[in-house]
Amino acid sequence: MKNRKLTTDSLEQQSLSLPLWHSLRDWSSCKIWAAGLGILTTIVVIIVGTIMGVRANRYPNYQPLPYKLVEIYEGIGFFDRFHYFTEPDPTDGSVLYVDKHTAQALNLTYATETSAILRVDSITPRPVGNRSSVRIESKSKYDAGLFLFDIIHTPYGCGSWPALWLTDGYNWPTNGEIDLLEASNQGSQGNEVSIHTTKGCKMNVKRKQIGQAISNDCNSPNTGCGVRGDLLTYGERLNGDGGGVYALEIREAGIRAWFLRRDLMLNLNMNPPDPSTWGTALADFPNTECDIPSYFKNQSIIVNIDLCGTMATESWSRNECPGLCPDFVAENPSELEEVYWEFATFKVYQAI
Repeated sequence: MKNRKLTTDSLEQQSLSLPLWHSLRDWSSCKIWAAGLGILTTIVVIIVGTIMGVRANRYPNYQPLPYKLVEIYEGIGFFDRFHYFTEPDPTDGSVLYVDKHTAQALNLTYATETSAILRVDSITPRPVGNRSSVRIESKSKYDAGLFLFDIIHTPYGCGSWPALWLTDGYNWPTNGEIDLLEASNQGSQGNEVSIHTTKGCKMNVKRKQIGQAISNDCNSPNTGCGVRGDLLTYGERLNGDGGGVYALEIREAGIRAWFLRRDLMLNLNMNPPDPSTWGTALADFPNTECDIPSYFKNQSIIVNIDLCGTMATESWSRNECPGLCPDFVAENPSELEEVYWEFATFKVYQAI
């Protein structure tokens, strides 16, 4: 019995030492095929997972660019750098955009050494037709750059739909639209930063922003790729804090916007300014799934105050505004006294 036990142990050890192929030759073809398929599936899963992980974490290089100041809008001549838009309102608002001479006569646009004001008519009771307002468009046009808008007062009040934006109005939407500041009625939900494009520009990608994304399809009706800021970014709250600076960067890597509170603008006066010192952007539109230079060209800076129109009408009830918007703005001019923009300066930088 003892000798038999030794023989069995010896055989077991020899079996364990046989190469793997020796064991596999006893498998059926089906078993071999199944094992191979399992190994292949595992490899594919690993590769696909790696690719998806890399895609999900793609992000452009926002390395600081060497900027140089090329244009400044300020002082008495602020409005000389703009055309006055006088065509019918494209959004069917209850507004009449007037020319420069009329705007100055009605005191709707005026400038001092320290600021420029653009307002809606808040005096005329029951105007014949729509209420007078202003829409100005910069004579200069831009494909890229860093823009600093020093804002003292933003318009708010029932019926108002103001905006500070950039677009090529005669080639819209082909050349894109960037809404840096946009709100309606009381502006109590904060500022909405958005971009609008033709089909193909998506923002369901990695982004670094503190604002809340509203839509990721930049071709979606009305909203575009919208990002909403908090209550401090617009209206009565912003005005009460003494305003602030909105910064917009348009470059191949993407489009970013910051809201810089006046009491926190320690690094804004660097020459040249360096966006990497401003912290996380309010809104970030990277080029990951959107070729920025092909979607945004020939942009004019536009400032306007619309009345009623699509956006103000849609948010009318949420802002607890009474009656119907067109009737309200026609019959209550004194309710529009806060519906005005006041700017200190606009500065435009280009990369050199």
